Amino acid sequence: MDQAFGLTQMLAAKVARPATGTKAVPVTLRQADGLLTSVPMAQRGCRTIAVAGGKGGVGKSTVAVNLGMALAAAGKDVILLDADTGLANVDVMLGLTPARHIGHLLDGECTLQELLIPVRDGLQVVPAGSGARRLAQLSPTEHAAIIRAFDSLAEVPDFLLIDTAAGLSDTVTMFASAAAEVILVVCDEPASLTDAYGLSKVLSRDFGVRRLRMVANMVRNEGDARALYQKLARVCDRFLDVTVELVGFIPHDERLRQAIKRQAAVVDAWPSAPSSLAFKKLAGTVDKWKEPERAGLDRISFFAGRTAPVGEMPR
Repeated sequence: MDQAFGLTQMLAAKVARPATGTKAVPVTLRQADGLLTSVPMAQRGCRTIAVAGGKGGVGKSTVAVNLGMALAAAGKDVILLDADTGLANVDVMLGLTPARHIGHLLDGECTLQELLIPVRDGLQVVPAGSGARRLAQLSPTEHAAIIRAFDSLAEVPDFLLIDTAAGLSDTVTMFASAAAEVILVVCDEPASLTDAYGLSKVLSRDFGVRRLRMVANMVRNEGDARALYQKLARVCDRFLDVTVELVGFIPHDERLRQAIKRQAAVVDAWPSAPSSLAFKKLAGTVDKWKEPERAGLDRISFFAGRTAPVGEMPR
């Protein structure tokens, strides 16, 4: 049996789980797919944000991990999905040794709820597999199955952060386009700008994404961040039907390098470091974003199949 199909069957049986003591009502696969459009995002209360950038080494995982930590420290419930299914950076950065990963989810060996790893109060991680060739080459059906698995969670978080892989693979574009917001992490290198533009082009042209956020990483100051932003914004404004907005910058910081070597988040290890303060400021900015209207119904998205009645969703 196809692994993703098996997972979808499992979700179909669980997505409308009745209260204890009541009789279960079977849900067909077609009905489960139909639930994708049953609840508008504004009623679900979860903001989904993909952290992307195109080029490897620009600090996507560092931004995702520390943003998640900063949001959790501010009292938010956060799930961080490691969507780099071939290399799995998040567990390495946080010193985690997961017994199971997304591959076990696709194989039907565990639920997404069972896969969650608590990191600190308010932050849980969904680990990706590392070094498994199959996980580096997921099919569209498997991508969709992972996204739909979030419908089965017992509680909806305040934020879902998706740490995407490098490049322009189907895995990157599928997960990024399934999020309500995309943060592009860009550093002042020609390759970083070129790849960020390439990803912007694909998301805009092929997936109808009309707004992207940008974080300038490894810059000296706000002036350098704005100069870097202008380089990307100018070409996007000229050639693409997409708006790019600068939402923050992360300065060069030796404490951040030390935290990475210690497999820790700098916001925890050195809360007063310049980079920590920048991540906290970014978290405050992100927390003020309005919950956007869901994009076209022809695009799969996270938490689109939640079926809890309005007013009964957690937080």
